[in-house]
Amino acid sequence: MGIAERRKREKRMRQRMIQDAALELFMQKGFYTVKMEDISEKAELSIATIYIYFKSKDELYASLIDIALEYLYDLVREVYENEDLPANEKFMAYKEAMYKTYREHPTILRIIIHIQLYDTLKTLDRKLLDHLNEKGRQIIDIFAGTYDEGVKQGVFKEGHGVAHADILWAIFTGLVLWEDSKKKIDDRKDFLKPTLCRAFEIFCHGIQKG
Repeated sequence: MGIAERRKREKRMRQRMIQDAALELFMQKGFYTVKMEDISEKAELSIATIYIYFKSKDELYASLIDIALEYLYDLVREVYENEDLPANEKFMAYKEAMYKTYREHPTILRIIIHIQLYDTLKTLDRKLLDHLNEKGRQIIDIFAGTYDEGVKQGVFKEGHGVAHADILWAIFTGLVLWEDSKKKIDDRKDFLKPTLCRAFEIFCHGIQKG
C-alpha cells in the first residue's frame, strides 16, 4: 500500500471515529445538548482535528445520514436486481428493507427526518449536500424504476414513477415520525412494523391494474 492510499484510509478511519462518537452522544443526550467539545473528548481527538473534518455540528450531524442511506441503498439495490421477483413483490421487499434500516439505524433515520423538517440543509457544505442528494436520488430512482417496470408488465396503473417513489418514501418517514412520537409518550408502544405493513399493502393495492 502506497503512502497516499494509507493516508486516505487513515483519514476515513478518523472521520468514522468522529461520527461514531457523535452518534453515541446524540443518542444519549440529544442533538442540542451535545457540544463539539464533547465529541472531541469522546473521540479522543483534538477539537482542531474535529473541525478539519467537519466545519460545524450541523455538518457532522448531517454526515451521519450517509451511513443509513448507504445501508438502505445496498438492501434495495439487491431487491431491484433480483429478476425472479415481480414488481409488486419488490415493493413489499422494499418495505422490509426500510424497516431493517430503521432497526439498524433508528437514530440516523430520525436525523434524516429532522434535517428535512428544519433549515439545516441550507447550512451544509455543498459537496456533502450533493453527495447526500445523489445517494437519496439513487434510492428514489430504484423505487421509480420498479414502478415503471410494473407498468410495462401490465400489473400497475399508468402513472409517474418518481411521484410514486416519493409517496413510498413519505409513507416510511411519516410513519417513523408518527410512531416515534407515540413512543415518547408510552415506550411500550411499538407499532411501526404492523402499521408499515398495512400502509404498503394499501399502496400496492392502489397501484394494481384491474
